[in-house]
Amino acid sequence: MCSIKSDTLGIIACPGGEAFTDEIINHLKKSYRRSFERKKDLLAAKYARSKEEISRDLNYNHDLRSSEGLRNRNLESCVIPSFKVPAAYTRFPNGEYKVEILSSIRGKDLYIVQDVENHLPLKFSNSDTAYELNVNEHFFCLMVTIDAAIQAGAGSVTVVLPTYPYSRQHKKKGRESLTAVKIGQILEFLGVKRIITLDIHSRDIYNGFRRLLLENLHASYQILLKLSEIIDLKDPDLVVVAPDTGAVERNKFFASSLGVPLSMLYKERDYSRFSVDAKQNNIVSMKLLGSVEGKIVFMVDDMLGTGSTLIKAMKLLKNLGARQIISAVSIPLFTGDAIKYFDEAYQEGYFYRLIGTNAVRHDDTILKKEWYISADVSNLFARIISRLHHNRSLSELLDNRRVIQKLLSRHHP
Repeated sequence: MCSIKSDTLGIIACPGGEAFTDEIINHLKKSYRRSFERKKDLLAAKYARSKEEISRDLNYNHDLRSSEGLRNRNLESCVIPSFKVPAAYTRFPNGEYKVEILSSIRGKDLYIVQDVENHLPLKFSNSDTAYELNVNEHFFCLMVTIDAAIQAGAGSVTVVLPTYPYSRQHKKKGRESLTAVKIGQILEFLGVKRIITLDIHSRDIYNGFRRLLLENLHASYQILLKLSEIIDLKDPDLVVVAPDTGAVERNKFFASSLGVPLSMLYKERDYSRFSVDAKQNNIVSMKLLGSVEGKIVFMVDDMLGTGSTLIKAMKLLKNLGARQIISAVSIPLFTGDAIKYFDEAYQEGYFYRLIGTNAVRHDDTILKKEWYISADVSNLFARIISRLHHNRSLSELLDNRRVIQKLLSRHHP
């Protein structure tokens, strides 16, 4: 990260996005320190000056542009900016929300982080009572924060949504709403310039905006990194299985990256029925196109809700002779009694491990499960924020095939 422009970058955490924001900022600070130390060494060698003198000059240059320079600090070492913009959130007894931004953001590139699927208890500035917020409440917190930022004169506003809300409502079969597109249109109307999200459910959502930009990141590298810790990625018995037709492209990417065969599960649904949980769902039948007998199965999906599709697929593949089943999801929601049903499926030996990401915040109820592995994607978001802020190319982050090949060659030369 270029240390010169760090004073024009600000990050606000909505109540639901506090934990993910702290992880992003931690990565940004590490990146800033590395950049500072590298620049210090290069300048000290080039101008034959001591590193301490160069450090003072770099810090002086930063302090000229930032109010943080008024604080007493050791000027002969790296002075890391805070990046985080303080904000106070109030929840009124009738359920309304208000935010006050506590420092100047005029002219800054502002990034607002919100985890709309964080259902852990949250506290607000005006009360010690903890509240569990639903998706709609989280989204309204985000809207009032955006408006406060616009009113306070932010140079630009980018929304960071690890989970894009209502993303499964991207197409209609009758008199239904296209809420996935409408969410982006609302944010665009409020003045948002860009949305950063992870593995959005459908690319159709891209087409619903006029000027709003959407950067869709992929957790494939982080997932494969975790997979490489539990199996040999070059195992000749490894096969990738798409859990349904909608996941074929995603699993085709993994299969081609790993150089392994691709199979597919085809399922038929009865849309007159509503999926309640893993046992009461609308899947009528499921068939496998391919063979998994004696194989290690790796199965990837973008989102896990009740877990009905995944658990039913696991049971079918196990009954068809799969030796070991590992699944991965970018957005692990675990709605309803999903945890209980995955516990039961694990106890019965239907799968070995499930890899998820921290795009959705969970507590030890899930994180301590023997069958669950969490992949950290916060560094991915930190890197794209840094690149956007400094007008650098995003190609390496949006298309990570090259870094995946480096991973495979490093683990298996």
